[in-house]
Amino acid sequence: MTAAVQPGATTLRLTEIFHSLQGEARTVGLPTVFVRLTGCPLRCVYCDTAYAFSGGELWDLPQVLDTVAGYGARYVTVTGGEPLAQPACLPLLSALCDAGYEVSLETSGAMPVGEVDARVVKVLDLKTPASGELARNDYGNIVHLTRNDQVKFVICDRADYDWACFKVDEYRLVERAGDVLFSPSHGQQDARELAEWILTDRLPVRLQLQLHKLLWNDEPGR
Repeated sequence: MTAAVQPGATTLRLTEIFHSLQGEARTVGLPTVFVRLTGCPLRCVYCDTAYAFSGGELWDLPQVLDTVAGYGARYVTVTGGEPLAQPACLPLLSALCDAGYEVSLETSGAMPVGEVDARVVKVLDLKTPASGELARNDYGNIVHLTRNDQVKFVICDRADYDWACFKVDEYRLVERAGDVLFSPSHGQQDARELAEWILTDRLPVRLQLQLHKLLWNDEPGR
């Protein structure tokens, strides 16, 4: 799969490109190419990709597309860090869509998503109180969600769960997005306990376990 790069496309700072199984969201378990951009303005207490906060290497957009094509996968996830912190993320997303991939974007919700290509599946990670970054949520992004998109909450404790339930109701997220995901924070919130809360409350959300952590723990590039 190839795509023409539009004039004016810029370079991106990348931490890594790798091929693995999707560990989260709607396409969990499917072979996926991950393009991890460097840099993030947030510092969530449970972050498992702090190695992507700085460093990285500069890549031209055609280099990224050629490398992604080499893996022969149908699915591509652009992640970080916070990928939208780099302006060239937007042309990257469009170029990947033009090349025929099914593209998802993992974003914190702290950066505006209004200009993201409509073909991209936005996975919006709303920050809970225990994340330490609650104040960074840009709730204006919610109006840009469609049934193609997903909203994720990382649950650290019961207070996080109650807060997330309130936000699901307040913003009618089950109606706005295709999926609402509740993910137990690894090493903090017991997954079985979270499952029992969801069942007791008959909450119409999807419990999400991080497949990549079950298979490879926190190994980078997995």
